[in-house]
Amino acid sequence: MGALIAVPLAPWVEFRRKRPVMIATDLVRFGAMATIPVAYAFGLLGFVQLLVVSTVVAAAKIAFGAASGAYLKTLVRRDDLLVANARFESTNWSSIAVGPPLGGAAIGLLGPVTTVVADALSYLLSALAITAIRGREEAPQPAEGTPTRTGALFDGWRHIMGHRVLRALFLNQMLVSGLIMATEPLLAVLLLRRLGFAPWQYGLAFAAPCLGGLIGSRLARRVVARHGRHRVFRTVGTLRAIWLIGLAFVRPGVVGLVTVIAVELAIVINMSLYTPVLATYRLEHTPQHLVARTLSAWSIAQQASIATLTALGGLLADTTDPRTALTAAGLLILATPLLLPRGDETPHPEPEPCRSPA
Repeated sequence: MGALIAVPLAPWVEFRRKRPVMIATDLVRFGAMATIPVAYAFGLLGFVQLLVVSTVVAAAKIAFGAASGAYLKTLVRRDDLLVANARFESTNWSSIAVGPPLGGAAIGLLGPVTTVVADALSYLLSALAITAIRGREEAPQPAEGTPTRTGALFDGWRHIMGHRVLRALFLNQMLVSGLIMATEPLLAVLLLRRLGFAPWQYGLAFAAPCLGGLIGSRLARRVVARHGRHRVFRTVGTLRAIWLIGLAFVRPGVVGLVTVIAVELAIVINMSLYTPVLATYRLEHTPQHLVARTLSAWSIAQQASIATLTALGGLLADTTDPRTALTAAGLLILATPLLLPRGDETPHPEPEPCRSPA
C-alpha cells in the first residue's frame, strides 16, 4: 500500500527543493508514529490505525529516499559519489545490526509503547539534523512540459527501461532482493518451530552477519578502482546469488546456527559491496531532472517485488514445507546473474550538475 501511495509523490518530490521534502517526510513519519501511543493511552488503538500508520510511514520512506538521492547528486562531486554511497551503506548496515537487538532490549526494559515513542522521536531528530545542512538549494526546474502532467508519474520507469544497462540491473535487483527477503519468514518458521532454535539464537543468526555490511561497503571503492565497475557488477552480482541455497541445508544445533551465520555473512558482504556501486552508477546515468522519479520507481518496484515473492514463498511453504520453499528460492536466484549487463562499459554518464554552494 505504501508503495502505491508513493507513485503520485514522485513528481511532487522531483520539482521541489529536496531538503524541505526530507524534513517534511520525517515530520510526517514522526506524526504518524506518535498517534500510536496517543491512541493506546485513550484505549482506541486498533488494527486499522496500525495499517494506516505503516502505509504512511512506508510511503514517506520512499519519498525521503528519492529526495535524499537527488540531493546527494547535487552536493557531491561525481568522483566522490561512490565514497558517499559506501558510507551510507555502511551506516545502513550498522543500524540494521544494532537496531533490532536494541529495540528488543528496549521493549523488554521499557515496554512497547515507550519504544514506539522513541522510534517516533528518532524521525524528529532526523528532521532536526537535516536542518543543520548548510548551503542554499536552488529550486529545480523541469526539463520540459509541466511537472503535474500525468506522464510525469511514469518518467522514472521510462528512463530505467529505456537505458540498456539500468534495465538489466533493475530486473536483476528486483529478483535478487525479492528472493532474498522472501526467505526471512521461511527461515523464521524453520529455525524457531521446526528446528527448535532459541529466540536469542535466531536473533544472533541475523544480527551478526550484518557486521559484514561494514566490510563490503568499505571495500567498494578499492575493488572498483582495481577491477573496474563492470567486473564488480558481473562478479559480485553473481556472488550475491550463489549462497542462498545453503539455507535449505540448515540442521539443528550449533552446526545449523553457524551455517546460517556463514551464509548470511557471505550474502551481506557481497550485497554491501555491490549496492553502493549500483547506486553510484544509477545516479551518474540519470539526468538531474529525473533522479527523484527514477529512485522512487526503483524503490516502489523493489517493495512490490519483495511483497509478491514473499507471498509466493509463503504459499509454497504452506502447500509443501519451509525447507522446500527455501530450496526453490535458492535455485531460482541462481538464474539471476543471467540478467546482469554483458559487455564492457556502458553509455556515457550524464553531465555533472552544478552543486549547491557550501
